[in-house]
Amino acid sequence: MTAPSSAIVLLGPTAVGKTDLAIELASRYPVELISVDSALVYRHMDIGTGKPSPELLQKFPHHLVDILDPMESYSAGQFVRDVTQLIADIYSRDRVPLLVGGTMLYFRALLRGIAAMPEADPQFRADLDRRALQVGWPTLHAELVQRDPVVAQRVGVNDAQRIQRALEVMALTGRLMSDVQAEAKPPLPAVNFVLLGINMEREQLYARIERRFMQMMQQGFLREVQQLYERGDLRADMPSMRAVGYRQLWNHLAGQWSLDEAVAQGVLATRHLARRQLIWMRAEPDLHWLAGGVDSLAEQANSLIAKIFG
Repeated sequence: MTAPSSAIVLLGPTAVGKTDLAIELASRYPVELISVDSALVYRHMDIGTGKPSPELLQKFPHHLVDILDPMESYSAGQFVRDVTQLIADIYSRDRVPLLVGGTMLYFRALLRGIAAMPEADPQFRADLDRRALQVGWPTLHAELVQRDPVVAQRVGVNDAQRIQRALEVMALTGRLMSDVQAEAKPPLPAVNFVLLGINMEREQLYARIERRFMQMMQQGFLREVQQLYERGDLRADMPSMRAVGYRQLWNHLAGQWSLDEAVAQGVLATRHLARRQLIWMRAEPDLHWLAGGVDSLAEQANSLIAKIFG
């Protein structure tokens, strides 16, 4: 790109209504939708991810939806590479990218860049897993708070994957993960990202989360996870099966929890996810906050993005 161009970024906690607003904006403006969701990339994971219906996707296509089998992995680095090419293609069609989703790690990688991180160390991770079994992940999170409070603030007390990675990076490099991350450079410096964030009162959001989870159960979420479980080639520790809701129902199918307990844990994990998403959003200085119903959100968004379209 020889001159700065714009892209719209629409983010928010799970269940807040991002898709509804994205569709409304797509019906008004010449945009192309790009999903920013680490679970929507997977085929056969439809109900538990809140994936838009096939009819809606046909009318309003989303890039980066249904691009992988659950056996495969997808990283923030791959996301940045894919989006970089997609944005160039969208500009070539004289349209504007509208990125929508809730995977904050992907947003951060796109907006801030990805630092050079060491490869995973299986032995270190195995040792840390053993420690976690003895003392619990909240204790290891407390250790992270003492050693790297900047990163710890963005990581949940039971977020085993990210606690493990932060401690691993420090062990392998001798440096704080926050210092390593600070060296990252934005991959698309010529793009003007207009950031829109949706939020609502906590109790209202939590009620929506619980209501949506129960609706997914009624729509056949358990059967969806059972079909994945019965494939025989998937494991609980794969990125796809670590998705919120899926891992809790997987534990039920594995005999660890009753169905009621799995549902309760799924709702709780979704609330924790929403809280982590909001923590990240509040740390973003250029974010324009939106609140209200779809019509109100759309009008607020219009006032912020109309200039992009002349």
